[in-house]
Amino acid sequence: MSRLEVRQLTKRYRGTAVVDDVSFRLDSGEVVGYLGPNGSGKSTTVKMLAGLVEPSSGEILFNDTSVRTDLHGFKQQLGYVPEGADVYPSMTAAEYLTLIGRLRGLPETETRRKSSAMLELFGLHLRRHSPLASYSKGMRQRVLITAALLHDPEVLILDEPLSGLDVSSAMLMRHLLGELASRGKIILYISHVLEVVERVCTRSIILYKGRVVAEGGADELRRMTRLPSLERVFMHMAEQDDGLQVARDIVDTVTSAPRP
Repeated sequence: MSRLEVRQLTKRYRGTAVVDDVSFRLDSGEVVGYLGPNGSGKSTTVKMLAGLVEPSSGEILFNDTSVRTDLHGFKQQLGYVPEGADVYPSMTAAEYLTLIGRLRGLPETETRRKSSAMLELFGLHLRRHSPLASYSKGMRQRVLITAALLHDPEVLILDEPLSGLDVSSAMLMRHLLGELASRGKIILYISHVLEVVERVCTRSIILYKGRVVAEGGADELRRMTRLPSLERVFMHMAEQDDGLQVARDIVDTVTSAPRP
């Protein structure tokens, strides 16, 4: 059983805490949603977990050992799908995955076998020798997901993984998350699509202004707040405005008669 734990994680920029004393724990077999409005500190948390940003204070532990003691070793256990589907546009999918395999230290034969099979399963095999610049956003997203899974990581951090995916690919991704969790993977799932979070996540962590304001399963959060859906819980915990009222106000502004 693997475990990823965050203890009092804080990141300050120019004295302002964008992630403020955040603590949580993820265990093998869990898909945990990490939710919050824009600017709440989700992306900064993810970058610290991925080793891309140094925390101002606090600890990240993998199996009870600080990741700082062997950051390279921890990264070898980590699969990360960033929010933006950014790839080297001049490379083909096959070339890009070969590069990822080399960076991960995989034997080239294993990289070819796995990448070829996954591109086939993701419906990209016929385009494997086409430059990534010619791919749609959803196609590039599938390549990034393949790259994140190539080395069979213990921990997966998925930042808006359904972005740009068509309906069938999004359904496949939901099934894939369940299958990965059933095989003991730790999955942190960052998304704004609350309906999907409610379906696939064991529990959710809600972040607001850099702090954790709620944590629990969807049913537990609904009981706690006496609200009917995870969407309403999210709006309540994160103090979101009433979207319908804001939409009406925007339309009223747009359609208002010009002043004389």
